Amino acid sequence: MKKAITIIVTLVILALMAWGYAQSASHKGHGDGKVNPKETIFEHLGDAYGWEVPFSHSKRIPLPIIVFDKGGSPHCFMSSRVTGGETYQDGDAVFKISTDAEGGYKGKLVQVVDGGEYRPWDFSITKNVLGILIAAALVIMMAMSLRNWYKKQGMKGPRGIKGMLELVIDFVYTDTIKPIMGKEAPKYGPYLLTAFFFILTMNLLGLIVIFPGGANLTGNLAVTMVLALATFFITNITGTKHYWKDIFWPDVPIALKCPVPMMPLIEFLGILTKPLALMVRLFANMLGGHMVVLVLILLIMIFTEMFGAAVGAGTAVISVLLSLFMLLLDTLISFIQAFVFTLLSTIFISMAHIHGEHEPATE
Repeated sequence: MKKAITIIVTLVILALMAWGYAQSASHKGHGDGKVNPKETIFEHLGDAYGWEVPFSHSKRIPLPIIVFDKGGSPHCFMSSRVTGGETYQDGDAVFKISTDAEGGYKGKLVQVVDGGEYRPWDFSITKNVLGILIAAALVIMMAMSLRNWYKKQGMKGPRGIKGMLELVIDFVYTDTIKPIMGKEAPKYGPYLLTAFFFILTMNLLGLIVIFPGGANLTGNLAVTMVLALATFFITNITGTKHYWKDIFWPDVPIALKCPVPMMPLIEFLGILTKPLALMVRLFANMLGGHMVVLVLILLIMIFTEMFGAAVGAGTAVISVLLSLFMLLLDTLISFIQAFVFTLLSTIFISMAHIHGEHEPATE
């Protein structure tokens, strides 16, 4: 009975998520009522100065805009003042959200200067920024809840959500990080576990269309780049002498090192390709999942415009079922991609701690 209730609740939640995607997409057409698939997809996946309300798309949760104008003066106001295409004057500065695609600032806040557009220093709390802060807060809450449990209950095993968290932590640390890192696992375990839960939380929040979910965080190249750079800096700053020796003077025939440094160049490029692989792998997988769901939902509107309401209704049934399947698949991918990022980061860091024949090993 409990399993049946769990399945029903899960299906209802997924159906609401799919409906939320449909409602979000259906309000993103041109003024003539036609749906522009490209514009709809990229608007949904992009960043914004307000948080969309799925079931009333004309309304947005306003977020604070913080900018420094061309003269260096700071300005702070809510995004609701410029959301509908309006201009807002704060002192001598006039701001608006650009709609000029040719200027390269479309969708960004700009300052109107002499009839042109100037992109000011922008430190606004956008949808993605707030989403990252929410994900970070959730990760801290999960960690603190387990800490408080063990502080009060000792080694007594937790149940429920805390028990599930303990199970996941044990799997990631004991079965993945520790066998690879050896004695250095306690040193780098906190970063690797934080990266896993942070990415997992962002992935799952991105599948929810209702606040505080809906921000496409790991489908944003800037976010995955920062995560990859964190691993990159830890890997290379803490690397051993033997690690750097293998890069700039590897144990290969001298002809491959002099006079043309072929192998050192290849090894050096390998330093750069590792974070690039982390960044693109996470970005592409999560962005692709969101795009597939949006395309399936947009098919309803496209077929309705082309063939009428009857065909659109039939398409809706198929699209929603496929969207439910994709959302289930995306949930699994959210776990897999968080685990793969953590696993590869563990391997890259451990490879930077190799030791020579006469150096002490880590295990």
